[in-house]
Amino acid sequence: MPVFSDDGSSSCVSPSRPSSRSSKNMDWKVREDRSRPLPIICFFLGAALTAAFVFLGATMDVNWRLSEMAVWGNGAREEVGDLAKPFAELAELLKNASMEDKTVIVTSINQAYAAPGSLLGLFLESFRAGEGTARLLNHLLIVAVDPGAFQTCQSVHRHCYLLRPDHAAADLGAEKFFMTPDYLDMMWARNKFQQTILELGFNFLFTDIDILWFRDPMRHIAITSDIAIASDYFNGFQDSIHNLPNGGFLYVRSKARTVEFYRRWRAARSRFPAGTNEQHILASTQAPLSRELGVRMQFLDTANCGGFCQLSGDLRRVSTMHANCCTGLANKVHDLRSVLRDWRNYTAAPMEARRRGDFRWTKPGRCIR
Repeated sequence: MPVFSDDGSSSCVSPSRPSSRSSKNMDWKVREDRSRPLPIICFFLGAALTAAFVFLGATMDVNWRLSEMAVWGNGAREEVGDLAKPFAELAELLKNASMEDKTVIVTSINQAYAAPGSLLGLFLESFRAGEGTARLLNHLLIVAVDPGAFQTCQSVHRHCYLLRPDHAAADLGAEKFFMTPDYLDMMWARNKFQQTILELGFNFLFTDIDILWFRDPMRHIAITSDIAIASDYFNGFQDSIHNLPNGGFLYVRSKARTVEFYRRWRAARSRFPAGTNEQHILASTQAPLSRELGVRMQFLDTANCGGFCQLSGDLRRVSTMHANCCTGLANKVHDLRSVLRDWRNYTAAPMEARRRGDFRWTKPGRCIR
């Protein structure tokens, strides 16, 4: 698996201008009795006060709405000022890539995954081959963890960000093997980066680079869900906390409770053995964390957001396909090419054949034996 994989406008209303007829009547009344000016003064004073209150009310309403939007859009608004300086470039990129609801699709690459014929090419190709998914590329931010990957990203995509490590580390451009120390460190770095996105006020849908997109998976995410996450093996109940999560496909809304969820998730690392990955810790802590913080978790059906672990049999339903339950970069690339070929055969077939549901995925030959 690669690296870095609560919720209007008001208008100020000015008093309408009196008609010419009203003006003449008023002038007549003034000429008729200049010794009684008090009613006229009261009229103008009342009009002025009405306009002032309307303007003040509208201004207060706008300011209140902006304040509420800030609270809804950023769960940790006290920290925004502190984050703005070191993450100004990231915040600008997120703004440029975000959808109207401030959601950004995020993936990550290193040089090994970005190389010609590797995962990045397959990943981008799937968006272009999918049903209505090409437009989503406008909302995709690719995070590169080494300069080589960043350079490649800039040559093929418009939204690229170079994530600079906190400290000197091993060669981040090389392939990282599952559960090695370098792999674990990068997974936790990914986790920290995701928390930063939430603190900056953006929702994100994180997708591993070894996931192919064929339809928009966001249609399967409930509007009431704070966190929606894939599962290697789905137990049939999307609200069941007993599903085992897969952090390679993860949607999170930016709220105070989701930021705190991430903080406690990362803090829990110290309570587990040194070789424990972030996904196992999430599975062990998601029940108490979601209960204590009021975070609603949704687990995505593998029939819609599937993978090699529990291979979906119906191409009419699938939105994404993940090369999970598979290790080795070459193995993933080989079997994902077969997936993309199966998809192209399906979309090229007559509509009648597609409706019958005759198409099935080719069994991943190198990942599943």
